[in-house]
Amino acid sequence: MKFRSLFLIILLLLLFCCKDQKKIAPDNRILIITTLFPLYDFCKHIGKDKVRVELLLPPGVDAHNFEPKPEDIVKISRADIFVYTGKEMERWAEKIIRSTDNKKLLVIDTSRGVLKRRIAKKEDTFSHNGHFHNHEIDPHIWLDFENAKVMIDNILEGVIAKDVLNREFYIENANSYKKALDIIDEKYKQGLKNCKNKYFYHAGHFAFGYLTERYGLKYISAYQGLSPDEEPTPKRIAEMIDSIKKHNIKYVFYEELMSPRIANVLSMEAGVSLLKINPAHNVSKDDLDRGISFLEIMENNLKQFRMGLECQ
Repeated sequence: MKFRSLFLIILLLLLFCCKDQKKIAPDNRILIITTLFPLYDFCKHIGKDKVRVELLLPPGVDAHNFEPKPEDIVKISRADIFVYTGKEMERWAEKIIRSTDNKKLLVIDTSRGVLKRRIAKKEDTFSHNGHFHNHEIDPHIWLDFENAKVMIDNILEGVIAKDVLNREFYIENANSYKKALDIIDEKYKQGLKNCKNKYFYHAGHFAFGYLTERYGLKYISAYQGLSPDEEPTPKRIAEMIDSIKKHNIKYVFYEELMSPRIANVLSMEAGVSLLKINPAHNVSKDDLDRGISFLEIMENNLKQFRMGLECQ
């Protein structure tokens, strides 16, 4: 009896020790810190179980106004790979990169090789159909699926540099994702080909320039700058209301993670319904926890676009 009790005690001690060792055992996966949600999703699909991907941007937070906290800078300095969109989107990133003492940190600027659009810095009018002629770079490059493929290739190159032994694994995963992007690109081309109107009225900041240009839509945004903090002028809102009525528009789009205040004004004054879309900078905590993907967001957006533009 005593022997059995002693045996049980030893067994429990061994189980406890093993459990504790497992808890403190180092994670040998490649640690990747990403800034925005599309990058997070791309990295997860390329690396799968061989990488650990963390999203720096807290769920539900607007990407344009995000400034990293000291603990975020520590995360970056301890990572194997840091992935960002480019200096136009994360204007704070290059300063942090220069200041880190992690000589082994691999930095991936996913905008490398992307053909970038330019948008206006100042107020324009509808005389140019919502198109702008100034020189501010539009950083929302992931909303053109050809750009997204370039971004994936940039990430792939970096991950292989850190883990060349699993090169074929990463290439296969990246190619699979790029094929999925080709499929959804074709869905957009076909889905937006026969629409009653081509006017895309957006009560949010100027995020969908790449997408609307790719599919031949006329993009009219309330916020002509990149930041949601740049409030639209009363003149701009009045112009939008007049234009909505002129073109007999039934729907105006607004952003999921942005205040619907301007959208509600347009809805009330122009008599239109509102449709929610997501430019995919970031997602809510619930969506992140359930594992939403960039492709799923784009599928959901297409349904809203087809409804709002009255497509057949």
